[in-house]
Amino acid sequence: MRLVASDIDGTILSREGRISERTIRALQGCEAAGIAVVFVTGRPARWLTPLSEQLQHTGTVICSNGALVYDLSTMSVVSSQGISRHTMLEVRDIVRGLFPKTSFAAETAEEFVMETGFAEPRHRHLLGEVRHGRLEDLVTGDEVVKFMAKIEGMSAEDYFRAVAPHIGHLVSVTHSALDLTMLEMAPLGVNKAVTLAEYAHALGVPAEDVVAFGDMPNDVEMLTWAGEGYAMSSGHPRALAATELHAPGIEDDGVAQVLERKLAGLRKAG
Repeated sequence: MRLVASDIDGTILSREGRISERTIRALQGCEAAGIAVVFVTGRPARWLTPLSEQLQHTGTVICSNGALVYDLSTMSVVSSQGISRHTMLEVRDIVRGLFPKTSFAAETAEEFVMETGFAEPRHRHLLGEVRHGRLEDLVTGDEVVKFMAKIEGMSAEDYFRAVAPHIGHLVSVTHSALDLTMLEMAPLGVNKAVTLAEYAHALGVPAEDVVAFGDMPNDVEMLTWAGEGYAMSSGHPRALAATELHAPGIEDDGVAQVLERKLAGLRKAG
């Protein structure tokens, strides 16, 4: 174990927005033992405060499902890969042709923009805080690192299965939201595993020395790439089916349990 790669939401961060003290100790114990720790998330760089405030993490974070790498120590973008504006609009037209009631939003390295209809009724009061309107007017370049499509009235898995075959040649498609049916799209060929592999290679760490944790479909590629990929027992069925290694659920500090056991094994071997 030379590199620990962990998803955030549903893996170490509870729905209440907390990272347990036990998990904090385990992750910090890895770093104290000289083991690198990187977080790999669907979150944008703007939403990393749980790591900085609760973990005091100051290292690298792979954001937006692999499309953006962010340095918390300097609060700056290390690298990013964007969906071209032309591709984004083509994807929008295909998805809307399949499901006319779909609404869309986009993340860039700097901001979140959305069609006005993307805001749920209970969140309409927040419209004044973000740019909203027509995608053609909101996105003028190739800067979108994450493109989102949302619909009501069906499950995320059904939406994914219905849409992905029609746009999979244009973008990478996944989903991870618990409370809404939303697809998350990255540039074609980009996912958590691809960017994590590049990061590990830069550190000189082979895949077999990487221990990864995740709980949702957007973690599947990462879990299958890592030498040891642990799906959280509290996670999505597709994540659980992707690997034979299952960590206890987040409610039982599953990441901490696995890391404590592995750290104890390293100390014994040493």
